[in-house]
Amino acid sequence: MAARFDSLNILIVDDNPQMRTILSTVLLAVGVGRLHHAENGRDGLSLVKHHPIDVAYVDLEMPVMDGLEFIAQVRKLDTEARYLPTIMVTGHSFGPSVFAARDAGMTEFLTKPVTGQSIVQRLDRVIFHPRQFVRSPTFIGPDRRRRVDGSYAALGRRRTDKRRANEDVLEL
Repeated sequence: MAARFDSLNILIVDDNPQMRTILSTVLLAVGVGRLHHAENGRDGLSLVKHHPIDVAYVDLEMPVMDGLEFIAQVRKLDTEARYLPTIMVTGHSFGPSVFAARDAGMTEFLTKPVTGQSIVQRLDRVIFHPRQFVRSPTFIGPDRRRRVDGSYAALGRRRTDKRRANEDVLEL
């Protein structure tokens, strides 16, 4: 398994030193090549701007700059770093936190308490099963659809789709 992750540069952005240690220990155990650490989103953003980071594990609640603002700032960059896979790590697994992280453009969500298996599963997902990124005037981030199974048989709602009479059209 170590050869799968040995070329990766991972960033851990968390104000809690114990959580940084847990994440680091697991990631090093599976052979991650290089780890970078930041205690807040501002320092993490600086690392993203100056180092080739492949994946970031980001805490939701931090002083100076929280995880949501970190992800929003990464998505605004004018470099390839804007497509950085981000794994939001938080103890808040209820709707508003999940939706806020999703809307900021996070890639995966990891709820505390974490396990070694869950840490590696999220890493595996973003590296070996990446989702396509979507860019629009109001959003940049991974496609929210987890699977495309082709079973959707209804017509779309774009102008270019052939429609039935009296059907609304979504203007894009």
